[in-house]
Amino acid sequence: MEFSEVLRRRRMVRDYDPDRPVPPEVRERLLAHALRAPSAGFSQGWAFLVLETPEERDAFWTATTDGPTTDGGALDGWLTRMRRAPLLVVPFSHKAAYLDRYAEPDKGWTDRDEARWPVPYWDVDTGMASLLVLLTAVDEGLGACFFGVPPARVPALRQAFGVPDGYRPVGCVSVGYPGTDDRRSPSLKRGRRGVEEVVHRGRWGATGAH
Repeated sequence: MEFSEVLRRRRMVRDYDPDRPVPPEVRERLLAHALRAPSAGFSQGWAFLVLETPEERDAFWTATTDGPTTDGGALDGWLTRMRRAPLLVVPFSHKAAYLDRYAEPDKGWTDRDEARWPVPYWDVDTGMASLLVLLTAVDEGLGACFFGVPPARVPALRQAFGVPDGYRPVGCVSVGYPGTDDRRSPSLKRGRRGVEEVVHRGRWGATGAH
């Protein structure tokens, strides 16, 4: 598939065919492509928790949600559809890997002071790795969705899967073949902002092309 077509087709898929698992070779390509993401100082401060069996996936949903409710609300429907995903990839950022890397001689810093960092690149880089998973899924004919893990649920997630405290989940990527009940997010009604709205050429507020 041409890259421009991958970009055009990329969207968040929220329902999956539970009877079609992700082929192992495709799963491995998703993970291999994630490792091609850039990282500051080539720190590669990320890790990926792969959950495929029903027991593993159930443990994730139990740790991170309250489970389906009885009122049939929108959140209940979202969870019912998302739980059908046959593959979950939880990307974790590892801040210490970056602080350690930039305290090495070739980087010129002699301490691990987090204040030196203008933004948390450990989270930024792990987010870029997650995007590569999303794009690879499209290229493979799959659907995928990136969604967050509630902060209050992170300790339960760590406990359920033995994740060390130094690793923080930046979200979760569900992957699978799209189901028949996939629904577009109501947020899409806002429309996509155009280049002229978000691009500033030369100085803030100058939007015309040179």
